[in-house]
Amino acid sequence: MIMNQQLDFECETGNYHTFCPISCVSWLYQKIQDSFFLVIGTKTCGYFLQNAMGVMIFAEPRYAMAELEEGDISAQLNDYSELRRLCIQIKKDRNPSVIFWIGTCTTEIIKMDLEGIAPRLESELSIPIIVARANGLDYAFTQGEDTVLAAMAQRCPQKKIANLNEEVPLIIFGSLPNPIVRQLTLELSNQNIRVTGWLPSAQYKDLPIISAGSYVVGVNPFLSRTATTLMRRKKAKLITAPFPIGPDGTRLWIERICSVFNIVPIGLKAKEQEIWKNLQYYLEIVHGKSVFFMGDNLLEISLARFLIKCGMIVYEIGIPYMDKRYQAAELDLLKHTCVEMNVRYPKIVEKPDNYGQLDRIRDLQPDLVITGMAHANPLEARGLSTKWSVEFTFASIHGFTNASDILELVTRPLRRNNSLQITSSSIYSKNY
Repeated sequence: MIMNQQLDFECETGNYHTFCPISCVSWLYQKIQDSFFLVIGTKTCGYFLQNAMGVMIFAEPRYAMAELEEGDISAQLNDYSELRRLCIQIKKDRNPSVIFWIGTCTTEIIKMDLEGIAPRLESELSIPIIVARANGLDYAFTQGEDTVLAAMAQRCPQKKIANLNEEVPLIIFGSLPNPIVRQLTLELSNQNIRVTGWLPSAQYKDLPIISAGSYVVGVNPFLSRTATTLMRRKKAKLITAPFPIGPDGTRLWIERICSVFNIVPIGLKAKEQEIWKNLQYYLEIVHGKSVFFMGDNLLEISLARFLIKCGMIVYEIGIPYMDKRYQAAELDLLKHTCVEMNVRYPKIVEKPDNYGQLDRIRDLQPDLVITGMAHANPLEARGLSTKWSVEFTFASIHGFTNASDILELVTRPLRRNNSLQITSSSIYSKNY
């Protein structure tokens, strides 16, 4: 019966209770080490960045706020002269290789012509200025990175492949910590596949060369805009693969890359099995437990697929936005995993209505709810265990060896509850 099922998709019209996409600055300014990010917005944007990123002023982070005031919004001030003054100061103080202008809701609403100003200023100051509109009109906060990488992709240099015998380049897109970049690069190197470049790289000056016909592959499910830009603008070929999250996803990600280079992968299944054995402690905790995804960061499908493989029951996968073409391989793997584990397909709800979700959570009483921070405390007050979805965004969850980090996050509230039950039972038995 399960074999004939189709994935159950629903689309609601709920509000997007999620972080603002300008939060992508918090990890991208650390990843691109010779960059400077200038967020152009209101005081509210500044307060958000201060609270979300928590960087002391003495640390001199490579980002700043260009604060819009009434004169800017009413078009009484000259945008070019103000931004020119700020960029001259940034170049003098920090001398970055690139300046990113991050647009916000306000710049979108007042139609500030950032794309028109940037080329003039770039020519005058002799420094690349890249405009990315990472505003709250997107579906999820992780799409801020997608906007930035799509803008960067258009700056990647091009070179024609000279002859048919020349090796076809492979570019991986998605921002990951450097240790994970090295891990995934090494895994592909073990299969005799050379990674030509990463987007983004640690230095802006190391932007990968993307020729027409180059292969590109993503590492995160929220990068559909970048994938589209690479295919349409750079004429690259997208490798459709599950994302390297969990040992199952990582193995298939590498196998799909091997297949386009006509390479037979060696030792991947054995390595996956070894990882599963090492996860046994966590698997015993999560087996048979239920989980409900409210939807926040677009990692939900990949995480749900991995947790089903771990023996958990997924009631519902809420997701702010679903690009079925970009996530096609991940959805296929979700179906295959459900069949393999002999469980029903979870319901996938795009743009979920949070009020409806709360009613369903009350009826289902899952063991764990993975949710945005706005709903965590109210759900805990109702006696439900929760985990902030934003933690999965900032944790190291990619590759074979980091699967334990995912389960460490998932099992923490479950282990806490077990400890509290044991403690309360001990106190009760002593007193009575």
